[in-house]
Amino acid sequence: MENVQAIKQRFGIIGNDVKLNRAIEKAIQVAPTDISVLVTGESGVGKESIPKIIHSLSHRKHGKFIAVNCGAIPEGTIDSELFGHEKGSFTGATQTRSGYFEEADGGTIFLDEVGELPLTTQVRLLRVLENGEFIKVGSSKVQKTNVRIVAATNVNMFEAIEKEKFREDLYYRLSTVEIHLPPLRDRKDDIHLLFRKFAADFAQKYKMPAIRLEDDAVQLLLKYRWAGNIRQLRNVAEQISVLEQERSISGDTLTGYLPGAGKNLPAVINEKKSQADFGSEREILYKILFDMKSDLNDLKKLTLELMQSGSSQKVQEENQNLIQKIYGKSGDESDFDPDSKNPGPRTEDYSDIEDYEDSDALEVVPVTQHPAIRGRNEDKYHFAEEIEEEETLSLQDKELELIKKALDRNHGKRKAAAAELGISERTLYRKIKQYDL
Repeated sequence: MENVQAIKQRFGIIGNDVKLNRAIEKAIQVAPTDISVLVTGESGVGKESIPKIIHSLSHRKHGKFIAVNCGAIPEGTIDSELFGHEKGSFTGATQTRSGYFEEADGGTIFLDEVGELPLTTQVRLLRVLENGEFIKVGSSKVQKTNVRIVAATNVNMFEAIEKEKFREDLYYRLSTVEIHLPPLRDRKDDIHLLFRKFAADFAQKYKMPAIRLEDDAVQLLLKYRWAGNIRQLRNVAEQISVLEQERSISGDTLTGYLPGAGKNLPAVINEKKSQADFGSEREILYKILFDMKSDLNDLKKLTLELMQSGSSQKVQEENQNLIQKIYGKSGDESDFDPDSKNPGPRTEDYSDIEDYEDSDALEVVPVTQHPAIRGRNEDKYHFAEEIEEEETLSLQDKELELIKKALDRNHGKRKAAAAELGISERTLYRKIKQYDL
């Protein structure tokens, strides 16, 4: 069995990172078997090297090695590409065609970007993994194949499973052994080494002197996050090799080739943004409901004080404050008409209150059904606490008693009595008519 260093030289793998070496060791160990392997890692870390190592060290090395980019094949044709089709099975199928699984019989298939496979294709692939059977598109004949599958993906498979974009049973069938390749930013000691290798390769390719990084450029190279990993590093080395006249590259020059360099601060990424947003909205909703509950309790307290107290000066002040709190308006309470469906400044003149004596529009509205109160406590959660039964008093009797007292104390003057009770003159008139006073 070849050692890690020999494999790296054979396949042109640069780097001495511990995680990279461990990934190559696992590939060497599983190669002689037929175990399915899933290679994971970010885009551009070099996942395609692992399947080649596994195939070259396996007993299938003389068979075919077919690499399939699952994300590059249209969804409507991927079943045909993988499993083949019969003549006339769909528009354009002018002849029978063999798929990759039939062509690679006895060899290895590398399914790159396997996380992009449609769900219907995943079902077919699961059957191949379990018993080696597949059916061509448009055929009813079951065929057998003997292939080893090595898959690779750059997506989080557990998230894909949770979102029902990837079958859980297929994931566990593919990942009998999982090999993870670390991102370039976690291989600090390998970054400059890789850059020098790429610079030498491009100098030879374009027949020019190799570029060299100054110390500040090397530090910038090591601090950069390399979202595109090795692929991005290679592209940067090629760009500088071709475009720069000077062969010694400073940090300022290198900055122009690194997007976001100098602003490359760590970012906190909330992977559950929707859940966090939902939690924030829920807290706001709870706050609104509890504020509403507090307002309703204040209303109940004010009503009880009105029924139990003969002096209404304090009640009027609290009523004024409560109205301002609920409606967000200022001014004395005479500006508000509690009998209006839209409580606000009153525009009608009720100086001649006798004009309403025979009006059919005057109807008694119980306090608990008043629009200003009903709109605030009629919710499906019923957060307002009920007054305990033993504390319940007859509001109608107390109201009648208070109105009589106010009229007696003010010698029958309705305007003065209404002011003392903290209600509008119109409301007092309606109560007088209701109780036949």
